[in-house]
Amino acid sequence: MAALLQGGSQLSSSSEWVIQYSDKALNLLMEDAYKIEKLIEVQMQNLTTRQCPLYEEVLDTQMYGFSREVDFAVRIGLLGELKGKEIVSKLERNLAQLYEALESKARL
Repeated sequence: MAALLQGGSQLSSSSEWVIQYSDKALNLLMEDAYKIEKLIEVQMQNLTTRQCPLYEEVLDTQMYGFSREVDFAVRIGLLGELKGKEIVSKLERNLAQLYEALESKARL
């Protein structure tokens, strides 16, 4: 990064830098989204167990942190706003499905 600020860069242009780091940011966000998806999936598979408030807190905290990561990437121009909203919305839908399933199970 210091080399970029001083004008000595391995990349031939700032647009290459943006593309490289945009791709890296998207990959890292997708890895984090995958981890949250796995947490949701595990809980969906274990609906037969009691609802665990601690697990829900972990999921909510993970979702909040992830949404802040996405917001940061959008604000610094490494991720488009539409793509950011798409990634967060997909996770929110999956989380909503989990909560609906848990609520249905609790009513039985």
